[in-house]
This record gives sequence, structure tokens and C-alpha cells, in this order.
Amino acid sequence: MEVQMTELKSALQNLWSDGLYKIILSNAIKKESEGAAYRKVVLNRKTNGWQAEQYTEKQVFHENLKADQVRPFVEQALEQAFRQCSGWDGEWEHTIRISKKGKVTGSKKRVAATQAPKAQTENNRKKHYLLEEGTIIPPLVDMGIFTAEGKIVRTMYDKYRQINRFVELIDDEIDALPTDQTIRIVDFGCGKSYLTFILYYYLVELKKRDVKITGLDLKADVIANCNKAAKKYGYDRLTFEVGDIGGYESDEPIDMVVSLHACDTATDYALYHAIRWKAKLIFSVPCCQHELNGQMKSENLSILTRYGIVKERTAALMTDAIRANLLTESGYRTQLLEFVDLSHTPKNLLIRAVRAVIPGSAKKQARAEIDAIEKEFGLEPTLDKLLKETHA
Repeated sequence: MEVQMTELKSALQNLWSDGLYKIILSNAIKKESEGAAYRKVVLNRKTNGWQAEQYTEKQVFHENLKADQVRPFVEQALEQAFRQCSGWDGEWEHTIRISKKGKVTGSKKRVAATQAPKAQTENNRKKHYLLEEGTIIPPLVDMGIFTAEGKIVRTMYDKYRQINRFVELIDDEIDALPTDQTIRIVDFGCGKSYLTFILYYYLVELKKRDVKITGLDLKADVIANCNKAAKKYGYDRLTFEVGDIGGYESDEPIDMVVSLHACDTATDYALYHAIRWKAKLIFSVPCCQHELNGQMKSENLSILTRYGIVKERTAALMTDAIRANLLTESGYRTQLLEFVDLSHTPKNLLIRAVRAVIPGSAKKQARAEIDAIEKEFGLEPTLDKLLKETHA
């Protein structure tokens, strides 16, 4: 791809201003597996220059830049590594796109009237959250996280951070879902559905997507209250049903499956449904993983089964590692991510899977690793059994 440099320089000239405070480089020309250094770069203005946050699939690297180094950095990145650049100056959002043939187009749109953040220092550093304080978000008000004026309740700040982290993990991959058709989502084991309501708000109010979300849970009284709340908020494309995860069926194609704290093997059934539906996105926070703890035994690695607390934690980690490999084998780019800090809750792991083209060698390796750990510890995980029965 040969970029039309005159057009690129002109587009960058239109983007640049003294008020520019944030730039995101995205849509990498190559995938990381093909030799690309980074999949995304975020540049934030600081007191003395800028900082570049450079993301791979699993890590982020930081580089400090002087003010006069930023524009050449962005220009080179667009010439060699990325097809899109977005910049914010407090009044406008500027976007530069580069086609596969190298054609450059620029556009801008006015954003909500906000003051550009001050350059950050160690003492005034403040994270930008997708669910912004000062915005009236009815579910957050009813949860007691926001006041009626949209201010964060001081004692609920950790919960506010957790909810934003959940939204951020979805926001990273939301472009995998169609923009020109209804997005159908199932939330398995939705419970009181706090995050389900937030998910609906994020997709409909912030991302302007057409969605249809179904929440499923066994408790009829909880489901009744959730449906009342959805009606109260005017969330007319969000409904809740009483049902069991294992026996659930859908008459419509499902784009996203969410499973937050579904207990023990209920998570396996949620993942199984997502795989057989070929859902594009999967977000799962496992809970109460007892199955492998009752199965695991090993002569070679008995040190991991001798002590109760070690055995319990090892079993939980092996459960999710096997689930992740099964998702990889089934055609998903899969990550195990920290959901919240360990200081907030021990249930801090989230499985994020995106349907993708996975090389045959990666699938074979995933399967070999599963077979090895199952043989060593005498394991028969529910998700593996379900998938084997499907393919039998």
C-alpha cells in the first residue's frame, strides 16, 4: 500500500491544533502474527510532551515523546502501520482514514461540549471512563453508584471502576459486530442484571447500535423485577426470561454471548451454546469452579493436589485455561483478562473470545495441550465432553 503523502500531510494539518489532547491510531495494516509491532497506539498529552501507549494483544508498552516528535510519529505510523487515526481537541473529533489503495480521506464531527483534560501529572492523573461522571445513567442511579445528578457516590467508586472495566473490555472488540443490522445478545445467568442494563445503555445510547438482548435466569422473582426495570428505563429491546442455561435454544442467530458468574458448569453450557451458534463475541466471568477440583489427581505433580487451597486454585486456573484452549480450537481468538483488581474480588478473571480465522497449527497445539493436561490430572471437563458429543 502506497499512501498518498500530499493528502496525508493535508489531513494531518487539518487535525493538528493547540487543543489536541488525544490521538488513537488503529486498523493495523498487518496482524501481529504477520509481523506488526502493535495493533493500536493511544497518544495522550502530558505536562511535558506526550505519552504513547502501544498495544499488542497481551501487553502495552509506553514511550514518552516530546511535543515536536508527535506529528512525525503519527505521520510515519499512518504511512507504514495503520489505516486510521482519530484525534480529539475538546470541540471536534477528527478522523483520517486510508484505503487499501492508499487514498486518504479526512472528516470531523463536533463532540459534546467538554473541556479538554489538563495535561496529566502524577498528582492530577484521572482516568477517562466510557461511563462518564455527570451523565444521568438511570441504572447507575438505581444501583446507588451515581447520585440523581450523575455524581459518583464516594463509597461506590470501586464498583464504578469495575463496571467501566467491563464496558472497556467490550468496547475493545465491538467493531467485530455488524453496524447495519440488529445485534442479538444472550446474557446467561443474568441475576439482577446490573451489567446487562449497563451493556444495553452502552450499546444503544453511546454506540447507537440496534440491539436485542435477552437475559436468562432460573429465579422467577428476579426476572420479573428485571422486566419491570427495563420497562421503567424505556429499554424496549431488553427482555428477561426464566430458563435453564443447559436447555436454552434460540430461534435467531446470536451475535454475542455474555455469562457473568454463572456457577460451575453453567459457564461451560453458556460457552457451548456460544460456540455452536458461532457467536462473534463471548464475554464470560466464571464462578464457583468445583468440577475439576473433584476430579484432579496426579502422581507426577501431586504437589498441586496435596494442599487444599493450592488444589482449589490450581483447579480453577486449569478450568479456565482448558476453556480458553477449547475456544481457540473452535475458531476463536481468546484471551484471559483481569476483570477487576484482586483487592476487590477473587473472581477477577474474564474470558474474552472473538470469532476469527485461527491457523490449523494453533488449533492443533490447543488440542494437544488440552489432551496433555487432561491425561496428567485425569480430567473430563464438561465443555470438552459437550463439544466432543457434538462432533461425534
